[in-house]
Amino acid sequence: MLKRWWNDIITRDNDYYQLTKKLYSRGSPVITKTQYDAFYKTDLNKVLKRNKVKQVVITGVMTNLCCETTARSAFIHGYEVFFVIDGTATQNEMMHRATLINLSYGFAIPILTENIIKNA
Repeated sequence: MLKRWWNDIITRDNDYYQLTKKLYSRGSPVITKTQYDAFYKTDLNKVLKRNKVKQVVITGVMTNLCCETTARSAFIHGYEVFFVIDGTATQNEMMHRATLINLSYGFAIPILTENIIKNA
């Protein structure tokens, strides 16, 4: 559906596919996703359960697509979800704020990066 919707998808051959070296942590699992939802047809839930993770912190792009969908899915999978207000981005402020309002109503706790770091 993503290819049909956007007329394009990010593949392994695309520069956008590569994980920046600044974010890569040797030994940490890398989950490759094919949809907005990082839980959909991936091992993410198994990895989190195996490591006894109870909370997830959502950052990334796009706030209203991948980030929001993954946050909702994390909630449905039983995780406490923290959605980083200044750690996600999208095309415009209206879409960003709409997602924050919707998620804070029933799926995630909106939080600033500094508070995540302070409480880590």
